[in-house]
Amino acid sequence: MNTIVSASILSADVCRLGEELDRIKQSGCDHVHFDVMDGVFVPNISFGVPVLAGVRRHTDMFVDVHLMITDPLKYVEVFSDNGADMISFHLESSSDPAAVISEIRARGRKAGIAIKPATPVSEVLPFVKSVDMVLVMTVEPGFGGQGFMHEMLGKIRELKAYIDRECPGVHIQVDGGINAETAALVREAGADILVAGSYLFKGDMAEAARSMR
Repeated sequence: MNTIVSASILSADVCRLGEELDRIKQSGCDHVHFDVMDGVFVPNISFGVPVLAGVRRHTDMFVDVHLMITDPLKYVEVFSDNGADMISFHLESSSDPAAVISEIRARGRKAGIAIKPATPVSEVLPFVKSVDMVLVMTVEPGFGGQGFMHEMLGKIRELKAYIDRECPGVHIQVDGGINAETAALVREAGADILVAGSYLFKGDMAEAARSMR
């Protein structure tokens, strides 16, 4: 699979969000990554539905919504209706994973399931055949700008081996500490959707995106 670069607007200048979205598109990034944090599931609060609706009005890019919230099942409908093209949620949330996946599918959206660094790959395997993407967090979720956890490379390889054997075509996304150096490592391990925030936004975004591929 080709490498997909997903720009996390958690690192964007929110006072200039429209311009930042234009820069994402003009720089050749593939997806807009939209992090939703509720201050309970993770120790931070980020964007909600009105911001997503504004993003959708401004851009025609693929919008990947990452729900870092306690009860994702409750919010699938409203995020679907306000601009999400794909919704990923955490296996560790309080919602039943099969029910969340079913609801995302019912809304006509692509489905992703995410795991925190401490969660073993074995726990997500029962759901991999039902989703479009598995997100392996390479930092603890909740804040941008953290350092990449190299021990997650083994999890990516384990997941990739399972996907190649059982359900080819399912994507592996990584999120956290991605730059030119770590991008090469996760691509080699089997990831093909790479999320980056600070690395893309801090300088020449087009060059940073190229380096991630």
